[in-house]
Parts: sequence; C-alpha cells; structure tokens
Amino acid sequence: MKVEVDSQRCQGHTLCAMAAPDLFELSEIDGHATAVDGDVPAGLGERAREAARTCPEQAISIS
Repeated sequence: MKVEVDSQRCQGHTLCAMAAPDLFELSEIDGHATAVDGDVPAGLGERAREAARTCPEQAISIS
C-alpha cells in the first residue's frame, strides 16, 4: 500500500498527521503535509485510510 499527498490540494489542516502521525510530516513553515515514506508499513493501513477520510481537501491518495 502506498500513500501520497497532493501538494497542490493540501491546505495544511494537519488532520492527517493527527490521524496517522507515523505516516505524515508537516512543514514547519505552513503546516502542509507530505508522506514520510510512500510505503505504508504493515499494520498502519487503517490509519492511512482514516487520514485520507479526514482530509477536507481530499489531498491524500492511497494505492
């Protein structure tokens, strides 16, 4: 499973990092998120899906 953040859509709401802090890191400048590593470790799939569901901008994709 892979997770990605669309940098053009992310508005820095930080909800993804609250749902899955191991999967996302936030910019200290504007709070925009990036995936720590595109690959989701075993056991964190549900957290990745929760992060995608909570994103108001639908900036997170999972494949």
